[in-house]
Amino acid sequence: MADEPLFSLRGKVIVQCGGPGLLGPALVAAIAGAGARLVITSRDRAKVEPIAAAQSAAGRSVQAEVAELDSEASLFALRDRVLANHSRVDGLVWNAVKPGMRGGWNDDIARWRESMATNATGLFSGVRAFGDVMAGQGGGSIVIISSIHGMVGLNPWLYEGTSMKQAPDYFFHKAGVINLVRYMATHYGPSRVRTNVVAPGGIYDAKNPDPDAFLERYGKMTALGRMAEPAEVGGAVVFLLSDAASYITGATLPVDGGYLAR
Repeated sequence: MADEPLFSLRGKVIVQCGGPGLLGPALVAAIAGAGARLVITSRDRAKVEPIAAAQSAAGRSVQAEVAELDSEASLFALRDRVLANHSRVDGLVWNAVKPGMRGGWNDDIARWRESMATNATGLFSGVRAFGDVMAGQGGGSIVIISSIHGMVGLNPWLYEGTSMKQAPDYFFHKAGVINLVRYMATHYGPSRVRTNVVAPGGIYDAKNPDPDAFLERYGKMTALGRMAEPAEVGGAVVFLLSDAASYITGATLPVDGGYLAR
């Protein structure tokens, strides 16, 4: 649509896998607010329906769907429902992560295997399912939410004196997706499907704030002196979904308040 502003998502059908959680609702508000027809998913309908209803009440187009993101069959069924309802897919945002990734080095190895189902295999299945549709249409945009923990190692000093843990598989998955996106960019590039990563730093949870000692230390690690608010990540995602980013693929965009610059 030539008359639309570059940063507009008006007329685009976007699927967001992972609607609830700390970051999910903020991404929903940003993407729907930019004019997209948005489909949001969770394995629990009760978690996504209120999010969709609140956005619909504000005059935005948001539809709630249920999908098991560690099941290829469920992802294919989601794809087919989206196509039946909207006839096309213009973008995919993968914001899903297996709950409970707060274990430690000595956890049972079964937890590592379980995390692979959503955070690696499920992600690949979902990107392939929707990416292939976009490739057949002649274009689209895939944005995967990673983390700066895919770009740096563990800093034990941040967690001293707290009960907080950082699971090794979290670092593994968040780093892996950054290089996988480079592969995807090469694979889908000839079909004009762009694939990029947004890598947030720490995000402040007002409902369940981290310990004061951690917050103080984390602030000292950033150039801006604080953690991000959830709403501050959505702009980067909208940008990469939009035509303003039409020549950007295979990139990782940190949204970290300058953490990586220190």
